[in-house]
Amino acid sequence: MSTTRPCTPGDRGPEPSGASGMSDAGPSGPVTGPQVRSLALDGQSGVVPLARDFTRQALYAWGWLPAATADQRAAAEDVLLVVSELVTNACLHAEGPDHLRITCDNKVIRLEVSDRGTGQPAPRTPHRAGRPGGHGMFIVQRLCLDWGVVRTPGVTGKTVWAELGAPA
Repeated sequence: MSTTRPCTPGDRGPEPSGASGMSDAGPSGPVTGPQVRSLALDGQSGVVPLARDFTRQALYAWGWLPAATADQRAAAEDVLLVVSELVTNACLHAEGPDHLRITCDNKVIRLEVSDRGTGQPAPRTPHRAGRPGGHGMFIVQRLCLDWGVVRTPGVTGKTVWAELGAPA
């Protein structure tokens, strides 16, 4: 797992026109292309529960929920936890999140949280499990296939992205 490998949004292939991604095909169904959902968070209050609820709705629409097995339920819960951690980090360390984007295909779900911050997210080292705080990016690193940061030259802020595998 890399922590800063730049990976531009949309590198998983062309995106469908329109960002609503309203298809009901699930991760094991016949998805013909990536399903995309997007949520503006700038200026919103209660952004962490808002992002979790938005993501949960996408997981239902894409067939991740309701989960038929414990493994599928765990995969959906991991996605919700990673969304919470990315949005919380943007709140605590980057002047708040601007945007949440979720992309899903048959194999991977990609979460992207954009913010105006200049910092570089990284797991705290050494990780101290018994101490409060500082676990967000450690959790992201442990749960995700990969994650990283994308910066656009000349634009303030960044997009922190994370990818998780679809349930079997």
